Amino acid sequence: MKNYFSLFLLLTNTLFAAKVDTLEIVSKSMGRTLKTAVVTPTTYSKSKLNYPVVYLLHGAYGHFQDWLKKTPTKNVVAALADQYNLIIVLPEGETFSFYLDSPISKESQFETFITQEVIQKVDANYRTIATNKGRVITGLSMGGHGALYLSSKHPELFCAAGSMSGAVDMSTIFNPENLERMKPLITPILGTEISSAEVLEKYAVLGKIEVIKNNKLPLIIDCGVDDFLIENNRELHRRLVYNKVPHDYTERSGAHTWEYWENALPYHILFLKLFLRGMEH
Repeated sequence: MKNYFSLFLLLTNTLFAAKVDTLEIVSKSMGRTLKTAVVTPTTYSKSKLNYPVVYLLHGAYGHFQDWLKKTPTKNVVAALADQYNLIIVLPEGETFSFYLDSPISKESQFETFITQEVIQKVDANYRTIATNKGRVITGLSMGGHGALYLSSKHPELFCAAGSMSGAVDMSTIFNPENLERMKPLITPILGTEISSAEVLEKYAVLGKIEVIKNNKLPLIIDCGVDDFLIENNRELHRRLVYNKVPHDYTERSGAHTWEYWENALPYHILFLKLFLRGMEH
């Protein structure tokens, strides 16, 4: 699979030149300025049309440029923007925000940042289809959690969502084998008094099945069979099936690696593109 896609990327790179901009976004919710990358397809500069947008979230320990710098084939995002004629936005989520609004830190309000500041800034500065019919979201690991979490809480903003190797069960943070390693990272975001049950109910994707069912957003979810998060994703799949929530679920060879995510991303874009409204005048 990777060989064929790498060949496609090589050919695409010789024909197209998608543009990458870096926006500095003043976050009123956090009182600081953060960066977001915006990839526009080659056709954008030659057109007056409005484009659909894919929001693509990075994982833990990462930053907004990860999808541009860490994939084995460096132009994968640009190639997909050109192939499908859409804008791809890569917001900052910092190393361990989980894309939620921290109950204790005003400097970590990433649900508000994405849903009220990044989207508005992108729509104001680019020719986008500025409705939920022109906007989808997906991401890897922590970003997979973020995409499903944000879309479940804000279905008015997106028409479909996805997750690659998603950290969909935040209660695993509090497992004894993980707690000491994760405590310095999670304490500044969620504090020290939040129990695993409270986290599961309030923040974890596994605790939002009923909300996801009621929203009826199309979903694509996948995970590598050698990924340490595979059992959490299988449990999400089981709960969605049990609750009769339509979704696309795939397990394929691979682990929690950039090789896996580079291979997974084209499937996500292909799936999500089905639900996006086409370019408009």
